[in-house]
Amino acid sequence: MINWLKRYISLPLLIVMGFLAYVLFFNENSLMKSMDYASEIRELEAKIAQCEDTLRHYEALNKRLDSNPEELERIVREHYHMQRPSEDVYIITD
Repeated sequence: MINWLKRYISLPLLIVMGFLAYVLFFNENSLMKSMDYASEIRELEAKIAQCEDTLRHYEALNKRLDSNPEELERIVREHYHMQRPSEDVYIITD
């Protein structure tokens, strides 16, 4: 066994193996950190996609409100409890 070690394992091989271990596991740009960064990037891309969907929804709502005064009145009355002078508004909560 010791003869095998002396034959196949040399100082340059140990140095190269140590350098590879350092680069793969202990370096600032290690394999584990790269995997963590890739996971974080996927999460952030999903969040961006969700925010873009919300943005498209509100852009469409804004266009509808600009072109349809009845829609604007409905939204204002529902969300801000506004009323006409001759109306009474009753708010029912669950």
